[in-house]
Amino acid sequence: MAEEEGPTIELRQRKKPKSSENKESTKEEKITDTPTPDRTPKHILLQRFAKIFIGCLAAVTSGMIYALYLSAYHERKFWFSNRQELEREITFQGDSAIYYSYFKDMLKAPSFERGVYELTHNNRTVSLKTINAVQQMSLYPELIASVLYQATGSNEIIEPVYFYIGIVFGLQGVYVTALFVTSWLMSGTWLAGMLTVAWFIINRVDTTRIEYSIPLRENWALPYFACQVAALTGYLKSNLNTYGERFCYLLMSASTYTFVMMWEYSHYLLFLQAISLFLLDSFSLEQSDKVHEVYKIYVFSLFLGYLLQFENSALLVSPLLSLVVALMLAKCLQLNVKKGTFVAKIMKVINFYLVCTLTVTLNIIMKMFVPHKENGHMLKFLEVKFGLNMTKNFTMNWLLCQESLQAPSQDFFLRLTQSSLLPFYILVLIICFLSMIQVIFRRINGKSLKETVTLEDGQIGERPEIIYHVIHTILLGSLAMVIEGLKYLWTPYVCMLAAFGVCSPELWMTLFKWLRLRTVHPVLLALILSMAVPTIIGLSLWKEFFPRLMTELMELQEFYDPDTVELMTWIKRQAPVAAVFAGSPQLMGTIKLCTGWMVTSLPLYNDDDLLKRNENIYQIYSKRSAEDIYKILTSYKANYLIVEDAICNEVGTMRGCRVKDLLDIANGHVVCEEGDKLTYSKHGRFCHEVKINYSPYVNYFTRVYWNRSYFVYKINAVISFQS
Repeated sequence: MAEEEGPTIELRQRKKPKSSENKESTKEEKITDTPTPDRTPKHILLQRFAKIFIGCLAAVTSGMIYALYLSAYHERKFWFSNRQELEREITFQGDSAIYYSYFKDMLKAPSFERGVYELTHNNRTVSLKTINAVQQMSLYPELIASVLYQATGSNEIIEPVYFYIGIVFGLQGVYVTALFVTSWLMSGTWLAGMLTVAWFIINRVDTTRIEYSIPLRENWALPYFACQVAALTGYLKSNLNTYGERFCYLLMSASTYTFVMMWEYSHYLLFLQAISLFLLDSFSLEQSDKVHEVYKIYVFSLFLGYLLQFENSALLVSPLLSLVVALMLAKCLQLNVKKGTFVAKIMKVINFYLVCTLTVTLNIIMKMFVPHKENGHMLKFLEVKFGLNMTKNFTMNWLLCQESLQAPSQDFFLRLTQSSLLPFYILVLIICFLSMIQVIFRRINGKSLKETVTLEDGQIGERPEIIYHVIHTILLGSLAMVIEGLKYLWTPYVCMLAAFGVCSPELWMTLFKWLRLRTVHPVLLALILSMAVPTIIGLSLWKEFFPRLMTELMELQEFYDPDTVELMTWIKRQAPVAAVFAGSPQLMGTIKLCTGWMVTSLPLYNDDDLLKRNENIYQIYSKRSAEDIYKILTSYKANYLIVEDAICNEVGTMRGCRVKDLLDIANGHVVCEEGDKLTYSKHGRFCHEVKINYSPYVNYFTRVYWNRSYFVYKINAVISFQS
């Protein structure tokens, strides 16, 4: 009996010692003296398996339901299955038409290799111009889709357009599933994932552009970025096992590289992510080794992308590469100084300054030695946007007038508030941000982070993955407050972060600890609220918004654009095969897709020559002479000119943003109130004057077709002067 009681007394006395020897001896005694039944581990494993299985099933089901919903909504909106091929293709507008037209070209090619060659040496799209369409328009999604379509034998089962849009809708399902998993990883409950999906679908007007333009590059790319963020979230977790860490690392590597290949602007979004990780590492909120492994993924993805994107110099001069190289150089220069000391704090400040300086210096050096055309018009646009410069340039002012490049409207915030998303997001962000600040001050004072954060601690700001998301959402949100088009990058993570917060007991516990709640047991109340609040939100969303979603699916809309259909039919039947058409870039994209005829310009804004072409062709809506317009059109070898009534007689809601107003300003054909010496043009507006059919307009242009929306003029090869 004495031998049996000894260990029991010793165990009771060993509650305070913290040495490793005592911990090991205690663990050994617990194992030997209080053996655990074999059923308990199996029971726990079964619970974990059931939880993971149900969560994964819910995540995959949510993605599939969303993809099916998009498909059904698209069918109802356009009555797609009951339309002829030409009417289906007209639903692709602007640059979307260009992307799908190249998918069609790949399917018509005798072989994949020949199709790729014709796209990389394309001289059948824009007159007098040979372009590498794969590099310039990031056509890798179309290449992959064409291979899948033919390799899987889908050409015998499904029409190309259904296969194409089906892939995009499927990727949107992956997008939703990745957001579900990210919220689940952060909160520990798949209930957060369900709430994320609900908010995402309800606010889909502000979370995705899929309804307006299916083939956009972001619709192909952002699902991969969401997968990368989900993998990064798991990778940053401090309690992750070795196998889970390896899986997250591999998934993160694959998705990062794919994201870079799919979208030309991907490196800017990864740059913001790298800044978030740099700040996370600067305050020692995560192991530096983990963060630097992510930096290696960036370098690998950029290097491989550079090689496979025909030596794309934009990746070499990207701020992401400069930042990552600067961070790696700074790490090599770091000194081993004891944490918490005054010298260590000074070194942190010096390191931060060194990284910022090196990044700017390296980027300037790279741009000096690497030939590039890295969207110079974007920098000019930002200068004008923030009032650093003034311009009368048509292209710059036209971009500034685009709705997606304006500051967010009040309707945007109103929609997010009505769905209860914005209030909960602000609450969660404030709590996480303040908790993060507390942790940072502790680190500055030399206190180390806990290896495991328990619920009773009420310190949600100690979790590295939470800190990363807080910093990242603040950066994305700051940009979205300036340019509305960037809300499609920010709002999905607003849904995810808000859902994680209301479903996380740690967040409620952090709040209760600040409030010093004593009347009710805080842990119990936190657990109750983490279940009750999302349930109440879910029920209210179901009651208010589910009927609206069902109504949208039940309503049978009809796409009706007979004028455009008639125009495309006339071109295919009457115009010579070698004809070149001139008109607005948006219409030219539709002509390229529906007819295959050559055009003078395209709705693309990443090439200086195409931007200049667009501005020159738009002169048909300015106050220029018939001779000037004739010279411009013949310089691009155009045979036909299409004038659109919608642009010529445009009544814009925003003052000074109509195409004809912007042209008058650029050409100096208006008198400004600021006292600029501008004069009225002695010529009438060309798009009006050419319709009257009098000299000198009839000398240069002969009307050959018209309907209610379009007027087509043949550009005379030999000028016939009439009185």
